[in-house]
Amino acid sequence: MPQGRLEAGVAAGRLAPEEYASNFADLHPPLDGHEARVAADRCYFCYDAPCVTACPTGIDIPLFIRQIATGNTLGSARTIFDQNILGGMCARVCPTETLCEQACVRETAEGKPVEIGRLQRFATDAAMAAGKQFYARAERSGKLVAVVGAGPAGLACAHRLAMHGHEVTVFDARPKAGGLNEYGIAAYKTVDGFAQAEVDYVTAIGGINIEYGKALGTDIDLAGLCASYDAVFLGMGLGGVNALGAEGDDAAGVADAVDWIAGLRQAADLASVPVGRRVVVIGGGMTAIDAAVQAKLLGAEEVTICYRRGQENMNASGFEQDLAASKGVTIRHWLQPKRVLAEGGRVTGIELEYTAMRDGRLAGTGETLTLAADQVFRAIGQSFVADPLAGAVALEKGRIKVDAEGRTSMPKVWAGGDCVAGGDDLTVSAVAAGRDAAESIHRALS
Repeated sequence: MPQGRLEAGVAAGRLAPEEYASNFADLHPPLDGHEARVAADRCYFCYDAPCVTACPTGIDIPLFIRQIATGNTLGSARTIFDQNILGGMCARVCPTETLCEQACVRETAEGKPVEIGRLQRFATDAAMAAGKQFYARAERSGKLVAVVGAGPAGLACAHRLAMHGHEVTVFDARPKAGGLNEYGIAAYKTVDGFAQAEVDYVTAIGGINIEYGKALGTDIDLAGLCASYDAVFLGMGLGGVNALGAEGDDAAGVADAVDWIAGLRQAADLASVPVGRRVVVIGGGMTAIDAAVQAKLLGAEEVTICYRRGQENMNASGFEQDLAASKGVTIRHWLQPKRVLAEGGRVTGIELEYTAMRDGRLAGTGETLTLAADQVFRAIGQSFVADPLAGAVALEKGRIKVDAEGRTSMPKVWAGGDCVAGGDDLTVSAVAAGRDAAESIHRALS
């Protein structure tokens, strides 16, 4: 038995080596050819299909499924990539159960939708495995565009600009491209280094240069980019994490869920990632679920998610909540953090207050509950860090204000993805924003 099982508090190596591979296996194993054709045959190929309307990138879903059904897998992949060049990742991480599959006529009629996400993965994986590139660059335009952020929005923007013949330089603060696809998605959703394989596929079109370790406001600045490039796209996502708002949240053992997930994703050996015996996650979104489930898969004995409102208010989809429950995670509602308990500077528990709706507002009831914990994760949302912009562009509700084409208030500057106001913090929506901003930039440069 690994020594980690005997250690109190936060420890690595809680499981036998073979358990890590089993626990972090692909959440949705890929379909084989026969399974894909059977799944495709369930599609009604609806005219004015509601699934297309529900897809933020507007993929022609009935067409790509019909192409799979008729054996034209590469043609199916092109149909997907025409609208979403990151269709492979979106097939893995999109909440299809609340988007295209929820809108599926089969879901309405039978309670079992066409497996659109898995079919999309089948087609895009086939094209990527074959190294099939569908797009040649247009004649070089002589225009230079800077993209800040190598996440889904930035990559989608860069690819579309390169396709139109523009030269693109992408700046990213981290040592790898991919953004949340590389650093923020649960490991069991994107196995075998898929995020980097997709970056390689996207940039293979040519005309895209990525410079790593370049943070806006530190290594580069917006004024300098505007002076050196014909256009700038901001797609740096959200860099801040909302505070827990509880006394004692600086104790050892309290951490941001997004940082912990990033560390887990970059770990060469999952057995080296420390996890507590009793873990409490504060939040109700996808990040909270990803942190809680992975803590359980790493060997935590008790994992509890505490959310301040009711189940119907959780941002995490029903599927994600069910997934957490199936892994042994307890989800408790109507609780907000009040005080982190610590001994010797280390977390021993957390005191929470019950909440209720009063006169249409959330309020504490005064009744408290204490949960034992040696590890507490903050997963209560991220915030946009506007300091690097130095007031150069207008903000709205704490994020960058843009028009329908992604234009900011500053000439030559567009923005898209999680960093803009009104976004829904979904990978697929970020891709759509980057793609559409690229088309706007191209029209402006032409």
